Amino acid sequence: MLYKTLKKNINMKKLLSYLFLLLAAVAHAQEKIPVVYLPENLTIHFISPEPVQYVDISDKSLIGDLPLKNVLRIKLKDSLKAFTGSVITIAGEKFIAQYQLLPGYPGVPTKININPADTRPLDISGIGLSQNQLKLLCLKLYTTGAEKKLDKIKAFGLIGLVNHIATLGDYVFLDIAFRNKTNLKYDIEDFSFKIDDKKVTKASNIQSVEISPVFVLSGVSSFSKYYRNIFVFKKMTFPSNKVLHAELSEKQLSGRVVTLSINYKDLLEADNIDF
Repeated sequence: MLYKTLKKNINMKKLLSYLFLLLAAVAHAQEKIPVVYLPENLTIHFISPEPVQYVDISDKSLIGDLPLKNVLRIKLKDSLKAFTGSVITIAGEKFIAQYQLLPGYPGVPTKININPADTRPLDISGIGLSQNQLKLLCLKLYTTGAEKKLDKIKAFGLIGLVNHIATLGDYVFLDIAFRNKTNLKYDIEDFSFKIDDKKVTKASNIQSVEISPVFVLSGVSSFSKYYRNIFVFKKMTFPSNKVLHAELSEKQLSGRVVTLSINYKDLLEADNIDF
């Protein structure tokens, strides 16, 4: 009886040992990071799906910079012989990724796309939506029609329209368009947004608060016949005696200026956009 009990305990210990080794192997496989080979006299470009916020280069034999918001380039400072390998950490707005850099040779890939499979999500409270997420939402809104048009104005051969207002969480999306009925191309000087008093008298002090979008879908600087863009703002509130003005101004001293008005009621009745 004692022999059977000991044998049973030994078998249980073996089973637990096998399970422990299996779990350790799985954990080791999960912690394994992608390998990127770095050749001499060549530059490696990491292309991020969203703007890069932070980079850690732990090896002094490497140099790097951000020529664009979503592009990181890395190269060897000295000879390949002095480089034995390193780990680089790249963090975006919503992810963090690590890559193991090893000595390489001519012919290896020099453009590395940071894929979702190589990243880990970052849970940073208060950061909101990333620029890439805002762009996707704007494109979705761009292809979605609105049930009703909001403010419309005609001036200087231009027709301005507030096509659509939508919200998601703390974000407000304004879909604005202009039609040019003239044969003169419109060169955009500025597109500004201000919260102004609805009624202005000579005796009153004009109070105007300028607000800036956190994201703009298109950076078009001129248009011949049609212009449409989507502007994203953080949640805004203003009293009923105020109005949000969207002002498009043209270059040149006598440039055409067209102003659209958006009431707070329009914001409260905005559609929800699904994510």
